[in-house]
Amino acid sequence: MNAPSQPHTSATANLEHKLGRVVRRYLHGFSGLFVLFVLKQGWACLFGGLMLAAILVSHWVWSPQWVIARYDALFLFAIATQILFLVFRLETGREALIILAFHITGTAMEWFKVSAGSWTYPEPGFFKILHVPLFSGFMYASVGSYMARVIRLFDMRFEPYPDFRLSLLLALAIYANFFTHHYLPDLRWLLVLATVLLYRHCVIHYRIIDFFWRMPLPLAAFFSSVALWIAENIGTFTGTWLYAKRDFTWVVHPQKLVSWYLLLYVAFITVTLLLRPDRPRHLANAVETGG
Repeated sequence: MNAPSQPHTSATANLEHKLGRVVRRYLHGFSGLFVLFVLKQGWACLFGGLMLAAILVSHWVWSPQWVIARYDALFLFAIATQILFLVFRLETGREALIILAFHITGTAMEWFKVSAGSWTYPEPGFFKILHVPLFSGFMYASVGSYMARVIRLFDMRFEPYPDFRLSLLLALAIYANFFTHHYLPDLRWLLVLATVLLYRHCVIHYRIIDFFWRMPLPLAAFFSSVALWIAENIGTFTGTWLYAKRDFTWVVHPQKLVSWYLLLYVAFITVTLLLRPDRPRHLANAVETGG
């Protein structure tokens, strides 16, 4: 296993260390490790959690008579949150660039999917382009934010990482299929098979305190897709977006799990464009520290 990278020297890293000391003081053994795992996962998905909380709270309290539309308030909240993350160094500048890239690709997909009638945003708003509220791009960015932060917080290593060129080609094929399946045969199940074949030997090594754990990457992607599917149900429950074909009222069809599973690989490879875990260790350290 590769040696751990240098710790991320920031206010958030200090908070993580203090939290770890508090947990270890009261909990020992597996229970303490499990609590730390859950807390670090929650810390990693902080941006997405705040966005979901804003969606829920605004659904409960917002009035159509208010001066600012709910979608616009969500957009301004997302911008303010992103700025605060950078000011308080909850994200590095390099992570912010990665998240921006995923924000752009996600917004482009939103424009196409809404125009194709896959889903709609029923409420009014000023900050809309092509019938898509601009806060929606931050929902995709929250996936990128989680991916970048969880890799850093758990000091993750991916071994053996497959040929990066093949990974990039797979990500491009997955992203393209989200568009082309409207006109050509849907290749999602073939792409799922491709992810399993390409990453079948790839194992995530992650650290909790001084203990290292392992999980196959495809299994981690499946668990993450379930979490994203649950989060998406919050959006449909609040009527923030509506699917054209709804078989179970607001409940998102379980088939969407496959879409999220595939999209996670696009996010993962987008995030690792700069982290490049396939590089030799000394080069990977240089990338992570900005060298």
